[in-house]
Amino acid sequence: MKLGYIWGYWGAQPPTELVELTKTVEDLGFDTVWTAESWGSDCFSPLAYLAGFTDRIKLGTSIVQMAARTPTATAMHAMTLDHLSGGRVVLGLGVSGPQVVEGWYGQPSNRPLARTREYVSIVRAALAREEHLSFDGEYYQHPYNGEGSVGLGKPLKIMTHPIRSEIPIFIGAEGPKNVTQTAEIADGWLPLYYSPYRQEVYADQIANAKDGFEIAVNISVNVTDTVEEGLLPVKGFLAFYIGGMGAKGQNYHTKLMSRMGFEDEALKIQELFMSGKRDEAVLAVPDEFADEISLVGPIERIAERLDAWRDSPVTMLNLSNRDPEILKKIADIAL
Repeated sequence: MKLGYIWGYWGAQPPTELVELTKTVEDLGFDTVWTAESWGSDCFSPLAYLAGFTDRIKLGTSIVQMAARTPTATAMHAMTLDHLSGGRVVLGLGVSGPQVVEGWYGQPSNRPLARTREYVSIVRAALAREEHLSFDGEYYQHPYNGEGSVGLGKPLKIMTHPIRSEIPIFIGAEGPKNVTQTAEIADGWLPLYYSPYRQEVYADQIANAKDGFEIAVNISVNVTDTVEEGLLPVKGFLAFYIGGMGAKGQNYHTKLMSRMGFEDEALKIQELFMSGKRDEAVLAVPDEFADEISLVGPIERIAERLDAWRDSPVTMLNLSNRDPEILKKIADIAL
């Protein structure tokens, strides 16, 4: 079992211990540090900054919003950061939801699977640099030949030679079809939450993944005297994602919780959250569900529950805890 460290995206202000904690987890043996983006801070800039303060830890994007950049722009970002870091980049990609894709990036959000397949194909071809880039897809064309074209585009190769012709690509995916495609075209999968106690939920989707396929899960770790105390912040973020990230009938997180055996509870959380009863939505998150996708309680209990994760297909647990002492305790029992 590997450990990763997730910074996520910034809120109103940047985190204050970005460098110090990243160096701490590198010294503790963590495999990867991850950053995210939504409609604020971007994925790549913090990693470029951290590259100058670290030596070994991999630098992962979890996730690059595909609507934010063309595939070739993403390939340029990844190639540049890979050079600056000595070949440590893990490129995590994802489509995000319609609210962000259409509301912030001003891009269409339809047919995410087809768009993802084309996007990944172009990024891989650009980094491979085997020939001039030529791609005639439904959503991306190189050279561009659609409306507004002046007909002067020509196939190009990425000018700077990549330090690696194959940068690992992970995909953030939740829906069954999306996960199935991820196992086919990517090197790893970034689920938002996963239960090692319900492996059947995704067993068919990842059954044909290639050798070495990675699954890196973001997980809340709270060392507390009681399980109930540790679960409260977990239930808080679950209520926000399940209740507020999307619309009724179009929320990936609500659908995922339903597929994991908690359909009635998921719909209730969404109803409460959208009606403004956010505190009630938090309390409506079942303890069982929150407990299965996190590691909370006394350190002895966490050590015992790690066995379920070791017996699952998950290869990396991504922690976001900001307490160096707790991070050391988890590293001691997990690595």
